[in-house]
Amino acid sequence: METASKGYNLTTAVNNFNLSYDDLGEGSIPIIFLHGYPFDKTMWQNQLDFLKSSNRVIACDIRGFGKSKDEESALRIDLFAADLIKFMDKLNIDKAIICGLSMGGFIALNAMRKFPERFEALILCDTQCIADTAEVKAKRYKTIDEIKAGGATEFSEGFTKSVFHENSLSDKKELVDALRSVVFANSEHIITMGLTALAERTETCTTLGAITVPTLIICGREDTVTPLAQSEYMHENIKGSILQVIDHAGHVSNLEHPDEFNKHLLGFLNGLTGIDVEQVGADQENII
Repeated sequence: METASKGYNLTTAVNNFNLSYDDLGEGSIPIIFLHGYPFDKTMWQNQLDFLKSSNRVIACDIRGFGKSKDEESALRIDLFAADLIKFMDKLNIDKAIICGLSMGGFIALNAMRKFPERFEALILCDTQCIADTAEVKAKRYKTIDEIKAGGATEFSEGFTKSVFHENSLSDKKELVDALRSVVFANSEHIITMGLTALAERTETCTTLGAITVPTLIICGREDTVTPLAQSEYMHENIKGSILQVIDHAGHVSNLEHPDEFNKHLLGFLNGLTGIDVEQVGADQENII
């Protein structure tokens, strides 16, 4: 076990690699944020800043991505989930609220299936429970071959554009450029290994009915990578879950509309502690 340090870009040895993470704020049940593919923990900066005064918030660089370097291992969603549990063990975290976007959601659902006792609540963002169809899997493997033959530039540029709503591409160029830099920082090996991990993941739809912890699902209405219909399906099959849809947002709804995303996060978290969010807002207005 480790004595918890606080700050940015902390590192701990987990499951035969060095995992980089941010750990801010205080709270008995931390919120652990898992980024999407092929991003890194910096995509959660706005959420960390928003919540760190009231909660312990942790954002991880998943194995191979960001500062969690691993150019050797065969990447798999199962392995990422095992890393998460070992990371929690290392920091002496018995239970956490897990928040995953896209691939981070795949990891969260995988870990929830195997270790349900380790999670207090679940937040699924722009993600899905299905496995790749044969057609989608074949397309991923074709992309891998193309990257090995000609480099990752075309893929990385195309993927970056695909995750944003059209309004963001035209009106939020600084945001788009920042995420593009994160995507292009990945090695070709990690890009292709990540695609393999996505292609070979197993479905978790059949286990949704077993989820009993409070669950929030957030999705951009115009998400074309993991469409809203997939979030609606999870909502229908996870008893008591809450679905929040963010308009004019694509696959990275937390980046495109952080204020609205954070409002949904806060409402959900306050509900977990039995706080009436509307009453809190009314009290704040009375004070003002």
